[in-house]
Amino acid sequence: MVRWTARAAAVGCILAAATVAVAYWRSDNACAAGPAPAPAHPMQAIRYCDYGGPDVLTLQPVDTPAPGAGEVLVRVHAAAINPLEMHFMRGTPYIMRLQSGLRRPADLRLGVDFAGRIAAVGAGVTQVKVGDEVFGAGDGALAEYVVARERNVVAKPATVSFEQAAATPIAAVTALQAVRDKGRVRAGQRVLVNGASGGVGTFAVQIAKALGAEVTGVSSGRNVDLVRSIGADHTVDYTTTDYTAGTTRYDVIVDMVGNHSLLENRRALAPQGIYVMVGGPEGRWISPMDRVARMALLSPFVSQDFGMILASVTHADLVTLRDFMQAGAVTPVIDRRFALSEVREAMQYLETGRARGKIVITVGE
Repeated sequence: MVRWTARAAAVGCILAAATVAVAYWRSDNACAAGPAPAPAHPMQAIRYCDYGGPDVLTLQPVDTPAPGAGEVLVRVHAAAINPLEMHFMRGTPYIMRLQSGLRRPADLRLGVDFAGRIAAVGAGVTQVKVGDEVFGAGDGALAEYVVARERNVVAKPATVSFEQAAATPIAAVTALQAVRDKGRVRAGQRVLVNGASGGVGTFAVQIAKALGAEVTGVSSGRNVDLVRSIGADHTVDYTTTDYTAGTTRYDVIVDMVGNHSLLENRRALAPQGIYVMVGGPEGRWISPMDRVARMALLSPFVSQDFGMILASVTHADLVTLRDFMQAGAVTPVIDRRFALSEVREAMQYLETGRARGKIVITVGE
């Protein structure tokens, strides 16, 4: 019986491996068909045919998309890049290729964050009109035009530039959901943001302050002044000080870096504290998802709550962020600006991990 069970398991593994291999070699994209015909209504957009480094990105003429029912076409004035784009570009961790394409990217477009003016609207759109200045999220935002769902755009405050608005959607929504929803931050609580000078971190510090928390920001020494300037009550230079080895206990830790173990972070948490993982050590296969598995194993046996945030852009959260910016409670931090033709250079800079705040792509007026 044991022998037959072992044989069946071996056959199952072989069949599974063969299935994956066939799916891998059959996975392809439109690039395999050769050069596309000249677009009838051309625009410039970033495309990539293969996974790899920034050199796989090309700026090329493609057809301008048309909005469908419930959608809007936006003339992009500015866009932004996030680690999300880096992962799609490289196809790592490999587990994500189950969705994005095993051998080659199934979707040639790149970018999500944008700000611009409504150029056209589809059937059923009632909340915005042609000419409105908006910001939001839509697939293929690294282009002169992008189509987005009406519910994924909101009006841009007049006091906020297109570049600032474009820097907001993914990073700020992630920070909002990590701080407010997963961390359940309340006025008077002690909150630590590890990675406070990065894209998500700069928003997390400001949102926690807007909710009335006492905020400690962890960054390198060169970024301490920046973190303090956006509202942090206390700063920690991680190159000289280990926040998990001190005596302060935090009600919430929002971690973008994952450079300390879960047990080390537990030492820095209050007895009923909450640890929110936003980012962590990255690998080619499944990291940082292995850290999520360890959190699931740890949480039932300790009084603290360990969890991860997988953000999803919602209209309500974009409205909240718009209101924060309009009130002056949140100001996007922009490190560098690149032209659409310089997206390769922008991605190279993003991959250094040294960006302070967001990297913005200027597209046009």
